[in-house]
Amino acid sequence: MAASSAWAAGEQALRDVEILSTDAMAGRAMGSPGSALARTHILKRFAQIGLKPAYGSFEQPFAFAVAAETGAGINLIGQIAGTGKSDKVLVISAHYDHLGVRKGEIYNGADDNASGVAALLAIAEAFAETPPRHRVIFAVVDAEEVGHRGSGALVAKPPVPLARIALALNLDMLSKNAKGELYASGGYHFPWLKPRLTALAGKVPVSLKQGHDGPPWLGDDDWTVQSDHAAFHQAGVPWVYLGVEDHAEYHRLTDDFATVPRDFFARSVRTAVIAARQFDEDLDAISKEAGR
Repeated sequence: MAASSAWAAGEQALRDVEILSTDAMAGRAMGSPGSALARTHILKRFAQIGLKPAYGSFEQPFAFAVAAETGAGINLIGQIAGTGKSDKVLVISAHYDHLGVRKGEIYNGADDNASGVAALLAIAEAFAETPPRHRVIFAVVDAEEVGHRGSGALVAKPPVPLARIALALNLDMLSKNAKGELYASGGYHFPWLKPRLTALAGKVPVSLKQGHDGPPWLGDDDWTVQSDHAAFHQAGVPWVYLGVEDHAEYHRLTDDFATVPRDFFARSVRTAVIAARQFDEDLDAISKEAGR
């Protein structure tokens, strides 16, 4: 992807974040009117990009019941066909739900996770412009904030057999870091990813670090089961997670569009696009090394 196109993708991604984190979306809580508005925007962008449904339609409704907790959500799943003969698949995911309205206050969730959705859409645009070698599934999932229910539903009923998914790339919180850093997690669990992530770090316009996926990170600092890649991890599907470390606005009212640093976010989006392109080009080797 040319540099000018990548920066243009960053500008469009900023617009997507702004739209998804407006007060009109009311924090995009699962099952809310704001969630429906968010889906309308995302489906409009799917159509503009030219994505095709991965199921019979873009929508994958799901319901869950765990002890006394019940709920229902809707994933949005699109795809782009690959140009090669390999049947291996790359999945790119980002959750669109956030905390909604609490005590009359709207939690807009610009970083968490309008930023990840916007980056996913930018990757889709890049692959629509220059098609990938492999089939790429774009999963904009619901109900992450209530226990990764949407990604769990996706993994339970995937549009392709799980054995064909060579890698899942999850994007969650990409826009806010004072040090200009993103973390790429996954190398601890899949050591054959480490040299690929090191090579990626030399190509991207942010400081890309590895970690937060095992020792020395403990507790909540180990992100292995902290976002939607957890469902893939538990199903034995290799994954990479891109995201920033927690910041002062995480799950706070101040996580809105006005506090998004434009330059860093544009560079994060470009990083996500470069990462997706690299993983697509190397997907057959990744699958072989993963024993898939």
